[in-house]
Amino acid sequence: MAKRADSVVGIDLGKHMLKGVALRRKNDTRFVLTSFASRPVPEEFASPEDLARELKQLLRELGGAKACAFAVSDPSTILRIIEQPDTPVHLLRNALRLNGLSVLNQDCKEFVLDVAPVVHQNEISAIDKPNSGSNVATQTGVLTQTKYLVGGILRSQIKQIVGAASKVRVSAELLQLAPVCSFNAFEFAYPDVFANEAFLLLDMGHLESTVLIGSRSELVLVRSIDYGGKALMQALTAEDALDADAAWLMIQQGDEGMTEICRNSLARLAMEVRNSIGFFEGQREESISRIFVSGGLARAETVLQNLSDELSLPCEIWDPLETCEVALPAAKRQSLPNEFVSLNVACGVAFEYLKR
Repeated sequence: MAKRADSVVGIDLGKHMLKGVALRRKNDTRFVLTSFASRPVPEEFASPEDLARELKQLLRELGGAKACAFAVSDPSTILRIIEQPDTPVHLLRNALRLNGLSVLNQDCKEFVLDVAPVVHQNEISAIDKPNSGSNVATQTGVLTQTKYLVGGILRSQIKQIVGAASKVRVSAELLQLAPVCSFNAFEFAYPDVFANEAFLLLDMGHLESTVLIGSRSELVLVRSIDYGGKALMQALTAEDALDADAAWLMIQQGDEGMTEICRNSLARLAMEVRNSIGFFEGQREESISRIFVSGGLARAETVLQNLSDELSLPCEIWDPLETCEVALPAAKRQSLPNEFVSLNVACGVAFEYLKR
């Protein structure tokens, strides 16, 4: 196997923005941010050539790259936690591909699937704790049922991404689902919280939002909510009756009328998050005390405050670069405080590449 590079570009293939970070390994535990960039894109690309054009521009802003790690943010992807008898991963992967309807209630033949065990620490007597976020366990005879995280991306989408990368002459070294990247980034940025507390990550994307609940290094719950920045913006602009930039500026300035519209729109998202918390707390003797928020919407204090009010819990943005060194030109360094809130996915996939 070829040795992995000491630097990588992590790219979040979002449905509204392409976001990228360039990271360099300083040593086994320290990474350095050398560049970041983002650019607006359409929700769908008609061909690999269209995606390649946007990737070329993003990579130019990042200073170029040889190795790229990609994260996919798309409602069509599969991400589930299932419980099955302890089974070798390769056998379970093949079984799901051939018989996905019976386990996932979804035909998986058009998807490329991957599977990883999710280990509850109280159910096994010995755990191997690797440096990566995969939480692979040393299984014992005590455990009869194992929780597995199942991820899937449409085969056609993978072909488009690999084809676009080839056209801009970069190697697609890694391909992951965006929520997994966000979870991995949180582990790297806040290791103490990740290892010792129950936590909820709310990533507000363009078409949907993702709730991830973890507890002491274990991913316990993952779900997608059909609400994102597009839905909020449609409410704020009254279906394009008002200019989107003007509406967003009014939100950031705390306009009372816009704040009320924002509150009413966010109530739907808050209800689903509240249900997720209730499910988690009902299943376990643990509670969620705060919510870590990411995504472009989190830049607005009005959004965070409204969510906090609806959920009666503090909602705070988190920095995926918390433990990274920063080596940026002056102009980029000045803009980073406004951008890091939406770089969690790109950082997560880059961290995963550099740790492997």
